[in-house]
Amino acid sequence: MKTDMFSSLKVMQGAALSTALSVAASVVIAAAFAAPADAFAASATAPAKSAKAGKKSSKKAADTEKVSSKSSAKATAKDDDEPRAVSKKRRVSYTASGRHHTAVRRVAFEPRQPSVGTAFGLHESPDVLALRSSVAYVVDQNTSESLFDKNSRAVVPIASITKLMTAMVVLDSKAAMTEQIEVTDEDRDYEKNTGSRLSVGSVLSREDMLHIALMASENRAAAALSRYFPGGRPAFMAAMNAKAKALGMSDTHFENPTGLTSQNVSSARDLVKMVNAAYQYPLIRKFSTDRSYEVYTGKRTIAYNSTNALVRNSSWDIGLQKTGFINEAGECLVMQATIHDRPMIMVLLDSAGKYSRFADAQRLRTWIDNGGEQRITSADANGAGT
Repeated sequence: MKTDMFSSLKVMQGAALSTALSVAASVVIAAAFAAPADAFAASATAPAKSAKAGKKSSKKAADTEKVSSKSSAKATAKDDDEPRAVSKKRRVSYTASGRHHTAVRRVAFEPRQPSVGTAFGLHESPDVLALRSSVAYVVDQNTSESLFDKNSRAVVPIASITKLMTAMVVLDSKAAMTEQIEVTDEDRDYEKNTGSRLSVGSVLSREDMLHIALMASENRAAAALSRYFPGGRPAFMAAMNAKAKALGMSDTHFENPTGLTSQNVSSARDLVKMVNAAYQYPLIRKFSTDRSYEVYTGKRTIAYNSTNALVRNSSWDIGLQKTGFINEAGECLVMQATIHDRPMIMVLLDSAGKYSRFADAQRLRTWIDNGGEQRITSADANGAGT
């Protein structure tokens, strides 16, 4: 008899434990998705045909669930009082205790990190064209006459404009353009964690790597090129900074070959020197202004397009160009373009908005077409500037 009673007691305890575990699992899911409390109350009431002890255990767990749900809702309300840049609602589905439930939860997105120009108030500098770029500089390529100047001395991050210097150092090395270069883990971006269409193991010629680095701003191509330099990447970076010094770029410093760091910095005045020097390389002119190009990586064929929409605009006569972007730099653009048979170099840095740099370039061109006078709209008019 005692044995039978003991066996029945074990069955009852096992049922109670099973029910409690089922309820606890529902509570965990409820807290994770922050769904309404009564939605989970229904899902937490599992069939209980066990003994009286099992029912008491289930009731106690349900009470615990209600307290947890209320605490979760209170915490969520407190979090929602904090300012958020963008907030969306996302409908999510889940299954608890064998039942399907749908709940709506708020998904928060972090605001984009402000650019260096924004942080230092460069966007507050007025200019006659109301440009979206905090730095703008246009000069006559032949005479070096300044035609438009807005914060041209400000030293700011330049993002992938860097790749013009990368290309010059590659070409200065006189390495064989047919040499095959393989992308490895060392070429991945571990700072910004950006992706790439060139997977690890892809193999291209040095010429193809240079082509897509300039035209499509392919970061792993630029990184691989630097690694195949005599002496490796450290020697390549030393060569980049030495080249900048030789060109008289006193405001410029490079930390990597791609521009995926805020430590690659320069001024618009220095970038005019770099664009003018890069223009002397026929391959840089050709590759940077190409509209599209296909490469075979040994695994598949990839079609690349130019990152500059203006090269596809027949009204523009562009001899060289390069775009760039990271959060700290904003949207950037440098170009050599001929306007009214007059070769010019145009620098636009820290532009706010994906297409604003191209719109700013058009505004400057229209202003020049209309015979705009020289405009100096920054501290550069009265001294060393920013």
